[in-house]
Amino acid sequence: MIRNESEYQEAVRRLHDERARLKDHKARLEGMGLGAEEVKRAIDPLRSFHDQLAEELESYERLKRGDIAELMNLHGLGHALIALRIALGLTQRELATRLGVHESQVSRDERNEYHNITVDRASRILDALGVRMRSAFEQPLVSSKPDPTQTPQATAVG
Repeated sequence: MIRNESEYQEAVRRLHDERARLKDHKARLEGMGLGAEEVKRAIDPLRSFHDQLAEELESYERLKRGDIAELMNLHGLGHALIALRIALGLTQRELATRLGVHESQVSRDERNEYHNITVDRASRILDALGVRMRSAFEQPLVSSKPDPTQTPQATAVG
């Protein structure tokens, strides 16, 4: 996940370099007389890395526009906190100032995607971001437990 502008600029540069490398590698393989299927097999791993990097850039750009996905469970809380900061246009330094901690602490926490964050700490970060969190609990769509109001139906064998 891209967490700040310097990481974003570095990713843009890497994507540009990867595009050129991918194009050169493909031309070299074709120049060696490899068939289309062989070339595809050889460059697929590079293309996969390229596609992943492009996806990370697009994700960061969406966040910068304020396009934040809904948090579906607490497993994604750390990622959501980072996304909120980016969407609000705050730097790690600005968040650190609001929290009264050093910027390196925010950077370290975000690098670890707030792994094992406490509810109190998450609450303080949300307050510092000026964000309220609403929650709702939903029952699973398909229950794995039998419905006690239903009677089992007998099946005829025979």
